[in-house]
Amino acid sequence: MPFNKIILPEKDIPRQWYNLAADLPGPIQPPLGPDGQALKPEMLAKVFPMNIIDQEVSIRRWIDIPEEVLEMLALWRPAPLRRALALEEYLKTPARIYYKDESVSPAGSHKPNTAVAQAWYNKKFGIKKLTTETGAGQWGSAIAFACNLIGLECKVYMVRISFDQKPMRKTMMQVWGAKCVASPSHDTAAGREVLRKMPHTPGSLGIAISEAVEDAVSDKSGNSRYSLGSVLNHVLLHQTIIGLEAKKQLKIAGEKTPDVVIGCVGGGSNFAGVSFPFICDKIHGKKIEIIPVEPTACPTLTRGPFTYDFGDTAGLTPLLAMYTLGHDFVPEPIHAGGLRYHGMAPLVSQAAAKGLINPRSYDQIKCYESAMIWGKTEGTICAPETSHAIACAIDEAKKAKKESRK
Repeated sequence: MPFNKIILPEKDIPRQWYNLAADLPGPIQPPLGPDGQALKPEMLAKVFPMNIIDQEVSIRRWIDIPEEVLEMLALWRPAPLRRALALEEYLKTPARIYYKDESVSPAGSHKPNTAVAQAWYNKKFGIKKLTTETGAGQWGSAIAFACNLIGLECKVYMVRISFDQKPMRKTMMQVWGAKCVASPSHDTAAGREVLRKMPHTPGSLGIAISEAVEDAVSDKSGNSRYSLGSVLNHVLLHQTIIGLEAKKQLKIAGEKTPDVVIGCVGGGSNFAGVSFPFICDKIHGKKIEIIPVEPTACPTLTRGPFTYDFGDTAGLTPLLAMYTLGHDFVPEPIHAGGLRYHGMAPLVSQAAAKGLINPRSYDQIKCYESAMIWGKTEGTICAPETSHAIACAIDEAKKAKKESRK
């Protein structure tokens, strides 16, 4: 009988995170300040603690995971690697389809991998409160869980359309003690300005980021910092535990190098988590197709230019070198709220610019149809974001069938 799931023992949780910045060809383009000059690390000190900033600018290939963070990650890690045998049978494909099941975390997604790490580093630095934004609510619930676990106050600005569409995520945040408000809100100058211009806006991640950053830096006590769930280097770094586990599990399953690695992509953390360790293999000669999948309603990688842009709507963040649709772009209110971000993680953007990954965009209806096939075969009801990766996996499996290729 083929493996249905592969579960590593806790002793095999990776002890280090992998930093793609060490291996990307060419120099990493630095973030810029408002004067157009390269940002110095200390200029971010009001937004992030210095121990996080050190990781953000690091070009070391491997960064040790603190023992206390490992103990918290072990609440749910290692996460299973599952084989989609029922989907394979339904598609009658010779392809073997594996997926990393990050739904086993307390918050139900991959997001706690970095939430726990960020909360721990902030607490270590003496911070007492974290502010953040969330799209569909996965990140907001993850940081609420982490702050509750570690003992920090937490405030979450949730994109208005998702605040209305996904009340259960708001409830999860409240259970873990976080304050959740719809963004744009009247709590910040950035929010009030957006509401003045667009009182009926569905909101966007860019707007919510502006509010969360403003909230943190305006705290006169100096006890608040901002926490981001995607895009920045340190966030993607923490997520590589996914791909590092997957490599160990594929080896147990008797697989060598995967032919295709797929992840949905909004800001970049989900995709980076599963793909960066395999991009490393590709840089060093392995033949792997790596596909980030985004919505056609917010086609950052497939239609945006690679340029410097703000990470938020109000222009409070540094300028980042990334694929972007423009920091004032407000996507259509699709249900995949976690993929409604105007920009793309600089490391993912640079990998795309170097031809290491091959982005695709999918329509919402096609993704829904793929999610229904998944639910009827594999049994789980996936997130709207995840359905984008599933749609691409189904296309690749059909391609393998057409070509009679395992």
